[in-house]
Amino acid sequence: MWGIVRQKVGAGASSIPALQSLRPAASASRYYSSAAKEMTVRDALNSALDEEMSADPKVFLMGEEVGEYQGAYKITKGLLEKYGPERVLDTPITEAGFTGIGVGAAYHGLKPVVEFMTFNFSMQAIDHIINSAAKTNYMSAGQISVPIVFRGPNGAAAGVGAQHSQCYAAWYGSCPGLKVLAPYSSEDARGLLKAAIRDPDPVVFLENELLYGESFPVSAEVLDSSFTAPIGKAKIEREGKDVTITAFSKMVGYALKAAEVLSKEGISAEVINLRSIRPLDRATINASVRKTSRLVTVEEGFPQHGVGAEICTSVVEESFGYLDAPVERIAGADIPMPYAANLERMAVPQVEDIVRAAKRACYRAVPLAATG
Repeated sequence: MWGIVRQKVGAGASSIPALQSLRPAASASRYYSSAAKEMTVRDALNSALDEEMSADPKVFLMGEEVGEYQGAYKITKGLLEKYGPERVLDTPITEAGFTGIGVGAAYHGLKPVVEFMTFNFSMQAIDHIINSAAKTNYMSAGQISVPIVFRGPNGAAAGVGAQHSQCYAAWYGSCPGLKVLAPYSSEDARGLLKAAIRDPDPVVFLENELLYGESFPVSAEVLDSSFTAPIGKAKIEREGKDVTITAFSKMVGYALKAAEVLSKEGISAEVINLRSIRPLDRATINASVRKTSRLVTVEEGFPQHGVGAEICTSVVEESFGYLDAPVERIAGADIPMPYAANLERMAVPQVEDIVRAAKRACYRAVPLAATG
């Protein structure tokens, strides 16, 4: 591995420009692609890794079963055979150990992509992610960049219990120095992962196990090796005028299904795919709320101190005078994830929950406070 690059690569610290004025929400729609063919999220991630490894010899992969087994979810299929064991490294079951090695390699100018079999296991390595990766650029006065990607499945899957079902978007989204991305579609997965690998800062890349096998339309533009999706920019998946629904990862699909149901009842919902948790595209969110005057936030994670809470705060601070109804927050239940399938379904948001919340915001249903 160390034979790839022996000299330190000097990369300037990236900076995130402050969003001082609200851009029109329509500007986010520029990142739609015209559909040409179908691609699974799994293949989108695999092709992104393949192309970035081909283009840059400093990029390498490491994690449990990423090589011989070709990845626990086959995201790294074929890469060991193509690039060899120096660039596709199977590690022992020691997240703290191989994450620390990855951060050290990034200090020396390499570009590690560290896979966690599930992001729940990243808790074993959280000291390296937060204290070693996220803070070093700041603490070195910009002299040391840490170009590393931490990726793997995040959030609830199916029947994997409380220890394997947590959403880490809010956990890592609260930490300065990290960029946190959460793709939904194949376009998101491919474009954002390529952007993450090229970024000079540490990126937490939160995938969803249940989306790996889902197919989405992709255009020739998305399939081009130069394509990247912008970090820090949300995407308007569906335009509307009556209520804004924000979501990320798997919940974007639920929000789009809810919007379809609402349209049959005369409610036009605008669905925003956040894509980027940190930096958060506050401008697109607030511009949409100023148009619709109503907001529903959706996430799988715990409700307290969640991504939805941060969005609510942003809207209250910047667009309170435009709101015609209280903000509605839809989140996972405030409990450890149950194992039983019937209880598990009750613990994560469903399409009907989003529909009811949107109706409450549009005064088409009895508010929760009046039902007690």
